[in-house]
Amino acid sequence: MVILGLILLIIGLFTVQALVWIGLILIIVGLVLNFVPIGGTRRRFY
Repeated sequence: MVILGLILLIIGLFTVQALVWIGLILIIVGLVLNFVPIGGTRRRFY
């Protein structure tokens, strides 16, 4: 998702300004999903 955001950001710089905002939002969402564990991945040691 971060890579897709970067691609849209680069394309948006040369063409449509709306793609810049979509790219920035995708980068932010991708980074948040990358660093926040989903589903409570707690390590259990038995």
